[in-house]
Amino acid sequence: MNVLDLFGYLIDLLAVLLLALGLKGLSTVRSARSANGLAALAMGLAVLGLLLQVQPDPIAWLWIAIGTAIGGLLGLLTARRVPMTAMPETVALFNGCGGMASLLVAVAVALYDSQGADLVELISIVISVFVGAITFSGSIAAMGKLQGWLGTPGWTQSSVRHGVNIALAIAALVGAFALPGDPTGAPLWLLLVASSLLGIGVTLPIGGADMPVVISLLNSYSGVAAAAAGFVVGSQLLIVAGAMVGAAGLILTQVMCTGMNRSLVSVLFGGALGGSAPVGGGGEQAGYSRIVSCSAEECAMALENAERVVFVPGYGLAVAQAQHALRELSKLLESNGSEVSYAIHPVAGRMPGHMNVLLAEADVPYEQLLEMDTINPEFPRTDVVIVLGANDVVNPDAKNDAQSPLYGMPVLEVDQARQVFVVKRSLGAGYAGIKNALFELPQTAMVFGDAKAVLQQLCTELRSQGVGKAGAA
Repeated sequence: MNVLDLFGYLIDLLAVLLLALGLKGLSTVRSARSANGLAALAMGLAVLGLLLQVQPDPIAWLWIAIGTAIGGLLGLLTARRVPMTAMPETVALFNGCGGMASLLVAVAVALYDSQGADLVELISIVISVFVGAITFSGSIAAMGKLQGWLGTPGWTQSSVRHGVNIALAIAALVGAFALPGDPTGAPLWLLLVASSLLGIGVTLPIGGADMPVVISLLNSYSGVAAAAAGFVVGSQLLIVAGAMVGAAGLILTQVMCTGMNRSLVSVLFGGALGGSAPVGGGGEQAGYSRIVSCSAEECAMALENAERVVFVPGYGLAVAQAQHALRELSKLLESNGSEVSYAIHPVAGRMPGHMNVLLAEADVPYEQLLEMDTINPEFPRTDVVIVLGANDVVNPDAKNDAQSPLYGMPVLEVDQARQVFVVKRSLGAGYAGIKNALFELPQTAMVFGDAKAVLQQLCTELRSQGVGKAGAA
């Protein structure tokens, strides 16, 4: 081992340490920004350590420089141009890129460097191709659904999809078992194609409300694929980093399934709760006997006199891109002496931490973002709750009605507050396809309209009542 090799291994060790610290830091909003920087630094050091160990020839250096320049430019453009409301699609795309990278490494080794490979290396190739292909195709399908480019084909909502997916899984297994005997021939391509189609077949039927779990799981898969690719190329750094990402993704997936009162099997293969429920289905007042609606002016009057206000953001807030209007309203309330906080449900939105990212982009202080276990005991002493685009995660039937499909799902207990205003376009059902008992409670009033427009109206009304003038002075 020469000096460059030793230096490269030491850099690898430092990169692993920084990556572990980065993952740890991402667990809190306060340290998330610096943690992301640590993880990026770890990746840069990992590349440097690899180059010191491999010492590529001049032609290889040229290709490395070209790839680095293209990847860096795409990353910079993505960071600058993609809005926060498009983060779920972006995260899905990044997961897919990770899966594709591992897949390409495994295919390249199988085609050009598999002669004399032992059984462990061949098994690693199989795992990397299988998981990498599923991750890539599944992530692209998830991104397409979130972006609205892909719908849900009719056949995916029937038992036909199970037969198709089982057939694809069998085909992938045939390719996997046959690959060690012929790493460069038909088994490799059978495994690749069948796995790619399986990723699409499993992801397409999954509804938008389950996307946080799917994206988290695909993130875990990308880590597993990377770890397998590490065995393929003999990179201890890739094995460790992939294992950490895979484990973190699996833990997050389990946490989110618990937050939805769902099993992972039901998310992947069972469709919607209790069947294929429509996303946002239901008529204007179907199933409701008592609905009270009010204007933004009436809501503003209640807010003006409230000492404690809690906002409950949901996917509707992201769709309306209303995070900045919400922050403006909260500043007005704070200038009026109100205590403001935000109740965050673990599966609100379309990706893990969706609401946290959305509100952070509007410069909402991290201390005001309260998790479900922290905020629920505070609702009884809350004067006003404003629900913005959330539905099933605030449905009290999850606690009170054993016959409800939501029963047992942890929810935000906004029904305990003194007054609740629900900002919603209509009375359409949530993902569970059932009515929300919260809407009929005596302390609840509906404010119908686009979340951004309603929040702007509330700001206008409060200013007209003199709120904020003293703070501005």
